[in-house]
Amino acid sequence: MTGKQVRLFLVDGKPGGLMTAEIGNWTGHVLKGKRLELGEIRTRPEASRTGIYILFGTGDDDERVAYIGESDNVGKRLVDHDAKKDFWDEVVIVTSKDANFTSAHVRYLESRLVRIAKDIGRIPLVNIQGPTGGADLPEADASDMDYFIDQVRILMPVLGHDIFRGRATAQSALAGRAEGQTALELEQVAPDSPAFFLRATKGMDARAQVIDGEFTLLEGSIVSSVMRRSEKQAASTARQFENRSLQHADLMKVVEPLGGGELGRVLKDVVYSSPSAAAAVVLGRASANGRIEWVDELGKSYGAWEAAQAER
Repeated sequence: MTGKQVRLFLVDGKPGGLMTAEIGNWTGHVLKGKRLELGEIRTRPEASRTGIYILFGTGDDDERVAYIGESDNVGKRLVDHDAKKDFWDEVVIVTSKDANFTSAHVRYLESRLVRIAKDIGRIPLVNIQGPTGGADLPEADASDMDYFIDQVRILMPVLGHDIFRGRATAQSALAGRAEGQTALELEQVAPDSPAFFLRATKGMDARAQVIDGEFTLLEGSIVSSVMRRSEKQAASTARQFENRSLQHADLMKVVEPLGGGELGRVLKDVVYSSPSAAAAVVLGRASANGRIEWVDELGKSYGAWEAAQAER
């Protein structure tokens, strides 16, 4: 991938306020703002354009959720959502600087982005009905919109939202092929590292890779379904155990039990802040040295691989 110049502008000079984002030589324009800034958002010219919008907020279980929509007048639609949808606290608006978007274009974008978000499954959508995508676009227009989606997927993590970051789950990919989804929708992000393995005598058999710069525990990994507390723990270790227990509980939400024992299979990719965090959760322990525990198929440790990358 070639380099990208991303331009961020703090509208009111505050990092937590209204923000615009653009990519060099791209016709798209992104505006990010809080719900409490809706009055100011409505006065901006991009809010009156045809475009898509993504609402971010908190669901009933206190987890982050999102809603993807489109409108010929985004600002007007947001006023309606302000009255009818309670969950959201932030919005990202995506429009075109050249004002060439039509209703067909944004319906295409909405349909594709909803499918990508669902296939990745990183942030649940509260969309009740799946968009149809409208009438088929001419081939050239569809190609332009696919490129547009690529740029949106680059910008969203820069703005702090990973809704389109990662790979489609294997289950989603199989279902998508059966439904005739496009190659774009089924795209698998290329990993940044070889596969690393963590295998233990208790039957754990986990696999991980660095994907899009994130250490990712891969779907299909066999992990411990219980946390094991040692009888004698220092106070610092006890605190670490509690923190890892919370991470382990989150992992168990996407793990299916195996044979009623102490193992489970991971049903989707899960991102961790470090290889050590991932190793500790996989093993069900307070701590683990992931730089040593994770090894590639030749037995080379993650730490050795990382050191080799730094010397390149």
